[in-house]
Amino acid sequence: MKPSVIIALIVGGVVGFAVGSMFKSSSGSGSGNTAAVAPSPSAPSAARPTGAPGEDTTFRVPLEESPQKGAASALVTIVEFSDYQCPFCSRAHNTVVQLQKDYGEKLRVVMKQNPLSFHNRAKPAALAALSAGEQGKYWEMHDKMFANQQALEDANLEQYARDIGLNVDKWKADMQSPKFQSQIDKEQALAMSLGATGTPAFFINGKKLSGAQPIDNFKRIIDAELGRAQEMVKGGTPADQVYARIIEKGVTAPPAAPQPAQPAAPPPPPAVRKIDLPDDSPSRGPKLAKVTIVAWSDFQCPFCSRVVPTLKQIEDTYAKDVRVMFRHQPLPFHNNAKIAAEASMAAHEQGKFWPMHDKLFANQQALDRASIERYAQELGLDMGKFKAALDSSKFAKKVEADSAEGMQVGANGTPTFFINGREFVGAQPFEAFKGIIDEEIKKADQILARGVKMENLYAELMKDAGKAPPPAAPGAPEPQKVVTDINIQGAPVTGPKNAPVTIIAFSDFQCPFCSRVVPTLHDLEKQYQGKLKIVFKHQPLPFHNNAKPAAMASMAANEQGKFWEYHDKLFANQQALDRPSLERYAEELKLDMGKFRAALDSNKFDKYVTDDSNEGMRVGANGTPTFFINGRQVVGAQPIDAFKAVIDDELKKK
Repeated sequence: MKPSVIIALIVGGVVGFAVGSMFKSSSGSGSGNTAAVAPSPSAPSAARPTGAPGEDTTFRVPLEESPQKGAASALVTIVEFSDYQCPFCSRAHNTVVQLQKDYGEKLRVVMKQNPLSFHNRAKPAALAALSAGEQGKYWEMHDKMFANQQALEDANLEQYARDIGLNVDKWKADMQSPKFQSQIDKEQALAMSLGATGTPAFFINGKKLSGAQPIDNFKRIIDAELGRAQEMVKGGTPADQVYARIIEKGVTAPPAAPQPAQPAAPPPPPAVRKIDLPDDSPSRGPKLAKVTIVAWSDFQCPFCSRVVPTLKQIEDTYAKDVRVMFRHQPLPFHNNAKIAAEASMAAHEQGKFWPMHDKLFANQQALDRASIERYAQELGLDMGKFKAALDSSKFAKKVEADSAEGMQVGANGTPTFFINGREFVGAQPFEAFKGIIDEEIKKADQILARGVKMENLYAELMKDAGKAPPPAAPGAPEPQKVVTDINIQGAPVTGPKNAPVTIIAFSDFQCPFCSRVVPTLHDLEKQYQGKLKIVFKHQPLPFHNNAKPAAMASMAANEQGKFWEYHDKLFANQQALDRPSLERYAEELKLDMGKFRAALDSNKFDKYVTDDSNEGMRVGANGTPTFFINGRQVVGAQPIDAFKAVIDDELKKK
């Protein structure tokens, strides 16, 4: 199977696990660590039909010490996991305020903190709110911060503390309290265990609702729960015991997502594809360029977003020699990707494709229709013309044609690039692009030196592109990607140093497919004892918010000679990778805790993990797990026989 297809499949499966019972619509979205590699996962979002899994399941969500607003006798309790820097939480906050007005004493609201790792001011804001609660002013600080979401620096928070009449010195001291740090860690671990991986996430009498959804979606569940609670009270349950009775038999984790079906494997692509350059596709850079990069991309894909600065660096570095063309590949599980693509073309019609492109990638968590119209207004577009283009789906055929051609040439996932027809997959670093660009410039110079005119250069480059490779012999295995230059210096290794077969595994401690393949690797070690060496490389995916801290913790354990024991602990406890849990596993392994904590506090292994991740993207390990068996790429949690076939083939060569 072609690597990019398998990557799409595996990451799609990871997405299904990561977002749990979160559903999508154009009406709203949640903020979360989401992505894809080839394809990328969407953030948890908006409205879903009645009877969706979250509404059929009651989760056991303890209230504990979390701030509450409303009486204990309220018949409906909403528990919200939120992040003060998340724009969707701010939007949902207004909905919750309206619900409190509409339902009055029938509704109780409980707030739990889930500051996401990529919102750098979210945790200080959570600490500020909890510390204000020590003086009875949690909700006043809560409202202040949501009303001023763009101003959450320390000075801002202190001003809000003064504004609401706090004793600021006491508030500052409470901000440093380990009690609140521990509470946040505990609530984040609870959110993860419940499958609430993005914000905002709500549990209405234990019924899960994800994202900044329309108020009617909340009311539908609240009204149903009110009816149930009223029947319980009539049956003799005290009103202040209703919530406890409802959740006492609730589940503590979402059901595991099913493994996606495996599609039939397409034929491998030729080394160079013939890529057309449609006149109506946006491009920038010189029209007559030595190198043309055609990018198939998706505005909701986080890996596409990650590569935007790299493309800008390419344009700056090769201003006279490189042209970049944008083509659309909105992935089907990104609910707002297609409308964003059409909106970008509506902006292109008014000469503003690239400004809109930058707006969309800068605001990936807000790609609903209302947000897109706001970006158009900010860019000064003719709004009548812009709205008419969206309403009429004027550019739907263009987007669909781009997508179809992308699939035809092998751009099955995003981002996929063709550099003068040479396929290049994933959000790889600048240096990886640079190597190919420099080769193509030299090739172009040679062609031009033969007398080919500049205006005919691209056609000349494409003249021999697209030819199929020689047919394989009957029964021969499909050619695999082979990579022989992976840097494994300093990486954790198990098995004999001079083993004839080396498996390099790019993995993520929060990825369920990576966990699934761990027993397979253990079995392979036993079956090929003395012949197999396994090297672990880190590829924490951005939508797994605890994956990178877990990776760094594993290297802190490696520093003390306990990587593989710690590795097994992490994979055995994937739903508990918060800081207290990471420390508990270290204590169980009898690590030097002072040294271990110091490594985590100083981010000692941050660069190591980041370098691993970049190395993975360079060699095409864009999804997890990805393996290189003596350099031969195998993607995904495949059955043991798939690994054995490659290992046995390699052993025959020795």
